[in-house]
Amino acid sequence: MTSNTDSMRTQTWVLTTAILGSGLVFIEGTVVNLALPALQADLHAASTDLQWVVNAYLLMLGSFMLIGGSLGDRFGMRRVFITGSLVFAFGAAGCAFAPSLPLLVAARVLQGAGGALLVPACLALISLHYSVKERGRAIGIWAGASALTTAVGPLLGGALVDGWGWHSVFLLMVPLAALAAALAAWKVPVDPPPAHARDLDYPGAALLAAALGLCIYAFTVRGSAWLPAACALLAGAGFLWREHRAKPPMLSLGLFRSWPFSGTNLMTLMLYGALSGGLYFLPFDLIQVQGYTALQAGAAFLPFVLIMGFGSSLAGDLIRRFDPRRVLTLGPLLTAGGFLLLGLPGTQADYLTGFLPGIIVMGVGMTVSVTPLTTVVMEALSPEHAGIASGVNNTAARLAGVLAVAGMTALAVTLFSPAVAHALEGAGVPDGLSGQLQGGAAQLAELTAPPGTSPDLAQSVHAAVGSAYVYTFRRIMQLSALMAALAGAVAWFSLAQHPTRRARR
Repeated sequence: MTSNTDSMRTQTWVLTTAILGSGLVFIEGTVVNLALPALQADLHAASTDLQWVVNAYLLMLGSFMLIGGSLGDRFGMRRVFITGSLVFAFGAAGCAFAPSLPLLVAARVLQGAGGALLVPACLALISLHYSVKERGRAIGIWAGASALTTAVGPLLGGALVDGWGWHSVFLLMVPLAALAAALAAWKVPVDPPPAHARDLDYPGAALLAAALGLCIYAFTVRGSAWLPAACALLAGAGFLWREHRAKPPMLSLGLFRSWPFSGTNLMTLMLYGALSGGLYFLPFDLIQVQGYTALQAGAAFLPFVLIMGFGSSLAGDLIRRFDPRRVLTLGPLLTAGGFLLLGLPGTQADYLTGFLPGIIVMGVGMTVSVTPLTTVVMEALSPEHAGIASGVNNTAARLAGVLAVAGMTALAVTLFSPAVAHALEGAGVPDGLSGQLQGGAAQLAELTAPPGTSPDLAQSVHAAVGSAYVYTFRRIMQLSALMAALAGAVAWFSLAQHPTRRARR
């Protein structure tokens, strides 16, 4: 009885530590997005430059997540979790005290490297310390509690931005990351040694990091991207060749013969791309067009995270009661409906009738999707591959985010330029001022009339810019809806003849 009680107590601490560790990454995404408008105004950054505050972090996550998972399988999840938390804390401190955009981006690179070690270990720790029978519900509790933890992020982040500036948003992460490391060192047991300890495939790891990093860079760089894209293809081909010959490989290509594993990772790429890309633009609409404060914009996300927080633990049982194929098709389709609703409000929209319905529907859709998706991914492979399974899935999610933000930012500028030119002409703005403003189209909704412009003319410019951004925002929401719907289609076809082990029981 005592042994069982001790085991349950250990599981509780493992789950708490995993929730806090993953919560750092989730909070980081929501809080930093809210700080971007203030950061843009303070550093006078164009949207194409500002995206590197997000993309530098996601680039490191996407490039090194698989390596982080492999290191966990080799050296122990607990040790890698602690290391990742501390590196994350140092990176956050560097962001908080960065005096310029280049130094801020450099600190975000360090923060992303810490996250690449930290994130795969969170789910892997749950898989290691919970039995197959208990794992789905534990993952549901992890997803729900992480969402509730994240709910504090937008509210606290908005208050920090309004009261102390964007620097304080990063400073918030330092004590949280230190606490995660302390809990892991104090309460999480040392991992049992792997059955077949193996060295990390360092050439494979280097080729993979180069391929992913160059791919992400090709999508985010301004100007000619053919050279980094070509180098990414070469590095990717070299990685596949290396993994085919390595004994043992860092990432066994045979793992992708599992249709549930391959399909749900492709689904993750599309669904998280839609979510990351769409939600990147929403705070700009709320703050720069609708006139919300950062705190109000943070509160606007609260229904989404509360729905996920209270619903995710229940969603963990969905694939035990219903066909995973149907569950993982329904969730993305609901999410797509939420994005379509978010694209409806105009420049003076009421929150309750304009934005809240879309946020609620999107929250329900993601709640139905996330926990079952994560459970299918983690159960598709054997427990000794828990680290690499978590690494692949998190790599897909982070890669989706950075590619979506980069691609949608470029698309937004392309759509906004003619839209603002048309809106300025319709508002009667003189040609000289209109041409000057069109030259700054990369600022999107931050575009304002220059000092000295008459109040009436400045108001006309503001209305025209807002109208053009709403047009652009609607197209981005429609693209996000399409990506989410495609994620549902992938689930429908990839899980048709290959139900998970759990579903067959």
